[in-house]
Amino acid sequence: MASSASSKPPEDPSKLGYSYVTPAGMCLRFRQSLAQFSDLFSEFNKYIAPAYHHDRCERSVHMRLYSMNKREFATVFLAFFACFGLGIFIGLAGPPITVMSKVSGSSLQPNTSAADAAGSSYLAKGPFVMRTPLLTTYSQQMWIIAKLTTDNTDDEMVDKKFHISVQIEGLTAEHKPMLVFGGTHNGGADSKNRTRHLSCSYEECDEFTVLHIGFLDFAHYIVTVNFYGLEAFHQRYNIRSVQFYFKSYNPAFTQIEIWFRFIFVLFTFIITCWFAHTLRKYPMNDWSIEQKWLSILLPLLLLFNNPIFPLIFIANNWFPGIIDALLQTTFLCGILMFWLCVYHGLRQNERKFLTFYLPKLIVVLPIWLCAVVLGIWEKCDELNDPTYSHFEDSENYKGLKVFVSIAGAMYLLYLGLLMLKAYSELRSMPYFDMRLKILTLLMLIVISITLIVTMQHFGFDTLEDNFIAQLYTSYKSSAQFMCFYGLLNFYLYAMAYVYSPSGPAVHEPIIAKDNPTFSMINDSDEEVMYGSDEESRRPLNSACRKGNDYDSD
Repeated sequence: MASSASSKPPEDPSKLGYSYVTPAGMCLRFRQSLAQFSDLFSEFNKYIAPAYHHDRCERSVHMRLYSMNKREFATVFLAFFACFGLGIFIGLAGPPITVMSKVSGSSLQPNTSAADAAGSSYLAKGPFVMRTPLLTTYSQQMWIIAKLTTDNTDDEMVDKKFHISVQIEGLTAEHKPMLVFGGTHNGGADSKNRTRHLSCSYEECDEFTVLHIGFLDFAHYIVTVNFYGLEAFHQRYNIRSVQFYFKSYNPAFTQIEIWFRFIFVLFTFIITCWFAHTLRKYPMNDWSIEQKWLSILLPLLLLFNNPIFPLIFIANNWFPGIIDALLQTTFLCGILMFWLCVYHGLRQNERKFLTFYLPKLIVVLPIWLCAVVLGIWEKCDELNDPTYSHFEDSENYKGLKVFVSIAGAMYLLYLGLLMLKAYSELRSMPYFDMRLKILTLLMLIVISITLIVTMQHFGFDTLEDNFIAQLYTSYKSSAQFMCFYGLLNFYLYAMAYVYSPSGPAVHEPIIAKDNPTFSMINDSDEEVMYGSDEESRRPLNSACRKGNDYDSD
């Protein structure tokens, strides 16, 4: 009795009728851990992968995306890159964006006895009286940039703060000067002195902007510039020369900009009308979320291309320029909102304003507000004071910069979370999987090209190296303009084609539940993605009915 009791195996606590002995080998233990992890993932997978309780109740118009084969996909992307490459080629063959002329400060020295007595200190003080080159309406704006050269041979960096005062006179048609800025205009010259920083390394000093005229009222300007606070710097390092550069937009580039904006407006109007015509026979409740958003983005793209752009050269006012900046900012933030809504909307059909759209507006709205405030703030200040520079308002500008950085980080975090959830829940649904893939692929193309162009030509700190503020740009042609506008236009054109409806209109009185897990259980990904099976060419609501029939059985 004792021996039989001692040989009896230990009682199974799980009551399943078997005992468990831990293997001795490390390899077996590792395999056991992997098996347990696999079982745990299988239990959790039913809450991630599509299952019966995933209530996918959305009736959707059959998009062209569902019935496209491999050749059609390749043709769409080939056409996209061909049009985009053609735009860049036209830009590379086009004229440079800016034209520049320069004048030496020593050539501006008046031949008087007082100037001779002052000697070489003239380059440290002035006054420098300059007449600008011929400016037309197509020149748009003008910058005057100064560059100093010294005899400094010390191995040290020099950062000198000094002041400048500027007086601007415009030459009328009768060749009479008319005071525009400075002197007794707008409160006197003393109230308009501006601070500049002179940064020098060895003999070369960095350029600094003397003034920026945002709208040209006259064909010629007479500009008088004085420096204050450089006498001690001149005595130590000897200012050898002062060069003034006159920069303005190239009239030839302005004409290209007007023509291509008109071409993009024309094509966008045609695409918008065509897309609206293809959707007009379907009830709006049956449109997919991509189609609803494209019906908003295409009109915004029309405004982004700005049909009233030529008014900038006709109206002697700041209003057309600010409207152009406002329309561009609204369109770009509309694309950011589109990405958030689609990645979330594919998983959720209850899209109420408070729970669905409001959180996304809270994320995107700060970016829009910062861009609009920055554009209007700088535009208005420069029109009132051509010597204004945002570096003068360093505290407010840095605060705005930090705010933009935080808003951008919040957007990227939210977008990444929505993408992760979308791919986790919809990865096994062929129709939804295709929608995610085409959306992500086009989005990555747009973001990659935009980042490459931005980092290459504006540096890593876009706000500090602002093109409008200081004209620190390496543009040699109009290729960047064609790249930016062509990319956004062709991106919307490609999405309009892919998401356009195909097939006859389907009107059903009752909305059925769309459960792709059951409706496509016998379809392979290859068949559904590339349309080799006729079942894959049916709209999602036909799959809904099949899922409902299955449920009723």
